[in-house]
Amino acid sequence: MRNVSISALCRLFGFSRQRYYRSVWSEHRCRKRATDVVELAQEVRAGMPRLGCRKLYHILEPRLRTMGVGRDRLFDIMRANNMLILPYRSYHTTTNSHHRFRKYKNLVAGLDIVRPEQVFVSDITYVSNRDCHMYLALVTDAYSKKIMGYDLSESLAADGAIRALKMAHKNRIYPQEPLIHHSDRGIQYCSDEYQARLARYGITPSMTESYDPYANAVAERINGILKQEFLLENLNLPLNLMKKAVAECVDIYNRMRPHCSCDYNTPEFMHRQREVKMKTYKKENKNTQSDIRLCI
Repeated sequence: MRNVSISALCRLFGFSRQRYYRSVWSEHRCRKRATDVVELAQEVRAGMPRLGCRKLYHILEPRLRTMGVGRDRLFDIMRANNMLILPYRSYHTTTNSHHRFRKYKNLVAGLDIVRPEQVFVSDITYVSNRDCHMYLALVTDAYSKKIMGYDLSESLAADGAIRALKMAHKNRIYPQEPLIHHSDRGIQYCSDEYQARLARYGITPSMTESYDPYANAVAERINGILKQEFLLENLNLPLNLMKKAVAECVDIYNRMRPHCSCDYNTPEFMHRQREVKMKTYKKENKNTQSDIRLCI
């Protein structure tokens, strides 16, 4: 009886019963494919909760290709399932540049960064927690975007930044190469203890000379990735557990997260070669033009 009703409807609307069933099967296949794509995306985002769709597509491209899903279709599926990532920004001052210590010249403005361990960029970012204040000190390679050293503490003292620097120095794989250390003019980096440690390692200091956030864009972007994509600020853990979470996030970031500026290679891969040219982005000012090396 049902077939008769469908046949009658098909005749009424002017198309065959076969066409009707093909459309039904096609819709079923599309829904099944969308469900499979969402499951793949959720699998990747289990470790990187706010990974953007472009990087998600790069990671899943071989599997998506076999499913007949391109980048635009992936965006459509993610949008339909409310899985697009909306950027947001939060600000918390961690830099105190009003101090008696020496401030160094900017040596990286306009510098062509062509290899790993040519420039390290350092910064300290605030990680909000309901019960206590935490500060994450990071040392990142500007070419590969690999996090070389990090430290999480409840203090803005120079000790945390020094521990991150020690880890970064220990993790170097090209110790014979000359290295520039670039940071803001915060008291932690200008302190006698920090500068003595740089001198001990034979590293040349360099500092921003303005309050332009793009002046240390790589470091600022890495801060945002760890806090926004890996949702560190949503964990609300005590310090000892948060340290373990940070270590896990850094490991996943270095080994698995692709970067546009690294031709969609991971920081770990990028750091062990020097053939891939790092993409650079320029910002135009009224009076000057400065290179911005972002790790989007």
